[in-house]
Amino acid sequence: MASATNGLVPITRAFLARYYEKYPCPPLADGVARLTAELGRLSDGLRRDFPLAPGEQLLAQEVDNEPAHKIDENLWKNREQIEEILYLLEESHRPKGLRQKATPEDVDMAAALDSIEVKFKDILTKLEKFQARNADNVFNTVMTYMPQDFRGTLIRQQRERSERNKQAEVDAVVNAGGSIRDRYALLWKQQMERRRQLAQLGSATGVYKTLVKYLVGVPQVLLDFIRQINDDNGPMEEQRERYGPSLYTLTKMVLNIRLFLLLSWGRVEQQKIETENITIVQQAADVYTSEFEKFIKFIGEVFVNSPFFISAEDAGAVESRNSDEYKETAIPAGKTHEVVLAVDAVNSYIAWDFSLIQGTLSLDIGFHVEYVSPTGETTLILPYRRYESDQGNFCTILAGSYRLVWDNSYSAFFKKSLRYKVDAVPPVIETPQVVTES
Repeated sequence: MASATNGLVPITRAFLARYYEKYPCPPLADGVARLTAELGRLSDGLRRDFPLAPGEQLLAQEVDNEPAHKIDENLWKNREQIEEILYLLEESHRPKGLRQKATPEDVDMAAALDSIEVKFKDILTKLEKFQARNADNVFNTVMTYMPQDFRGTLIRQQRERSERNKQAEVDAVVNAGGSIRDRYALLWKQQMERRRQLAQLGSATGVYKTLVKYLVGVPQVLLDFIRQINDDNGPMEEQRERYGPSLYTLTKMVLNIRLFLLLSWGRVEQQKIETENITIVQQAADVYTSEFEKFIKFIGEVFVNSPFFISAEDAGAVESRNSDEYKETAIPAGKTHEVVLAVDAVNSYIAWDFSLIQGTLSLDIGFHVEYVSPTGETTLILPYRRYESDQGNFCTILAGSYRLVWDNSYSAFFKKSLRYKVDAVPPVIETPQVVTES
């Protein structure tokens, strides 16, 4: 049988560089630099004339510092700032005069703010969809390398459970009155945890030795790639150098938009908000949302077509799926066949995949699962049913022995030819969601 690594290409910065040559980053519009500088100038005036509150000081430091070097961290930072801007633009958070629209000038500025709000809501929706789509695409791509049996199913289930737990953590922060900043700090912490898990999987350390043990057939080159993907000088550094500067510039721009609005709202009683300044914000919002939308559309195309997502067929994974891990047995008429699996820890999984081999005259067979206590008492776990085939699993709540029974006792004449695979999979604390950029 051919090796599962047949057809895989070493993944290096040089290899990615040749690919990225085909995808030059589109230049940003001239208005990005000009309007960012103009907003910075206006904010500097407010910072000179009035002392900064603690929250304002924290944001001003972010504006003054260089953005993070990571592509996805910048995407999360943009998303956070967009939400913060939308918070300021909510009717209840606008300056009193703009809410009351006492003068024609106030009416015009309120309309401008409404327009800005619409644009930021739209780009937030697009960014959220982009991030979700990219995460699913990467996970599904890597899953094409994984065993296409109950083990792959368990990995998906564990990933879904892990993500539900992460969402519950976020919901708890929100329900406890956490700020937008608190929520995004947690979201980024969760993202970094996914990365650590990913590196552990590639290195097969800790609990991931167990996971890798059950992922027989995963190409070593894929494990090597996910181990090194987030290295500072690894393959993704090529992506950061080529596409990072444009994104960093947009991060600066959205931070400046928010800082100016925050300072203006906080000083409205001491200094009137000028119509021309709101006009500058509106122009900046138009340019920022347009350029940011173009960037995520472009980088999405780069991600989807990136060469480190090698097809399962090219990688030889199709052959690995057909590796001879199944067992076959003939169950005579009037007899049963059983397998006993020992489970050492709760929250393990008992999993199975079976079917009757073509040519069997009777097209079903009975199947049930029971727990056998240390004293020999049995408890039915999966009730008896007849199947042509089945794939399933359950999470154990007791350590001990589990008996899987295929029943042909009801057949008076025909044997059944069964092809099956069973396993007791030890608990895995978390399953990594693959992240393709650091």
